[in-house]
Amino acid sequence: MDCFAGPGPAAPIPLDEALARVQRTYGAVTEPEEVPLRAALGRILAEPVTATVNVPPVAVSAMDGWGFGTADGAGTGEARRLAVVGRVPAGSVFPGVVGPGEAVRIFTGAPIPVGVDTVAMQEDCRAEDGAVLVPATLERGANIRDAGEDMTAGSVVLTPGLRLRAQEIGLAAAVGRSSLSVRQRLRVVLFSTGDELREPGTDKPEGTIYDANRYTLAAQLDALGADVRDLGILPDKPDVTRAALADAAATADLVVTSGGASVGEEDHVKRVVGELGSVDLWKLALKPGKPLALGRIGTTPFLGLPGNPVSAMVTFMLVGRPLVLRLSGAESAPTPRCLVVAGFEFRKKPGRREFLRARLATGPDGRPVAHKFPSDSSGVLTSMVEADGLVDMPADATTIREGDMVEFLPFTGLFA
Repeated sequence: MDCFAGPGPAAPIPLDEALARVQRTYGAVTEPEEVPLRAALGRILAEPVTATVNVPPVAVSAMDGWGFGTADGAGTGEARRLAVVGRVPAGSVFPGVVGPGEAVRIFTGAPIPVGVDTVAMQEDCRAEDGAVLVPATLERGANIRDAGEDMTAGSVVLTPGLRLRAQEIGLAAAVGRSSLSVRQRLRVVLFSTGDELREPGTDKPEGTIYDANRYTLAAQLDALGADVRDLGILPDKPDVTRAALADAAATADLVVTSGGASVGEEDHVKRVVGELGSVDLWKLALKPGKPLALGRIGTTPFLGLPGNPVSAMVTFMLVGRPLVLRLSGAESAPTPRCLVVAGFEFRKKPGRREFLRARLATGPDGRPVAHKFPSDSSGVLTSMVEADGLVDMPADATTIREGDMVEFLPFTGLFA
């Protein structure tokens, strides 16, 4: 059954509704596997990570300096001269007790000795003749990190669904983990469709173009941690398309195509996928990227992207990326965006949401200013190279004036 199907021809739907359908319809399809920490970058955490130790395990010094005990919480009111009775590097333990009128030389990360409750930074002190002068203004407990200040034993420090970055991997190491349970990489089969396409590096007869879409899409999928299998270019022949898609779906977690998802006589993908499973041709109220097919080949999810290179890239960023992360078991995360100043004028008709390619510059007041790329054509791939991201113009908006605040989606967030 086609879970997206409705009566009559499909009407253009808003992008937000399309994304809500992705969240409602799809879930994780990959199984857990254990990998070493060094192999976990970019992977999706499959199980919670619980701290087995306190971090730090004991109270430690936060600075290089001198440790001592105070008689009250606010110091003595004047600089104190303390006898230096020892030295405590990181990784060692002071064997005795620091008594009244005494101090120890202590270094960052070293355990706090018995009798010490405050550390004075070395730049605020003066050492002389086996003693040290420490400031009078230090509060009790200054420059000391308490045991468990960062993490406490038994607490959950990482939750399933996280896409692991350097900081999560470092945190796992800090609680003693040498490996993590992560989701297996999503197996994605990728095709382009169209008799006009040729492989880069081969002969290009008149009337043909080199296929850029498979390379841009494969790079986007690689950045999301997918295991991509590129099966090349499909001709505009329904029987060939049917056999190739059926074979691909048998060994993939997701099948992605570009081109052939519209309604022309040579656009066979939508019909073939419908015969093999179910499909919804999303006529998104969106520019660029109106035609987009989403469904299943048998039980395998299918994503059919537009053939124009900018449309293929943008619709993958907006719809394909959330779909891939959802199937990979990642927790839902909003698309990164920020407010910038419009450095251009633009008008459109209401009813369709538009994403305008723009480059950022710094304005006279220091704020980021978006400058729109001159062409709105979905075939101008150079616009994606020269742009830093996309200005999101709402469906009901008709005008952007220079100086307006607009929402900007940076490519740095959309490519990863």
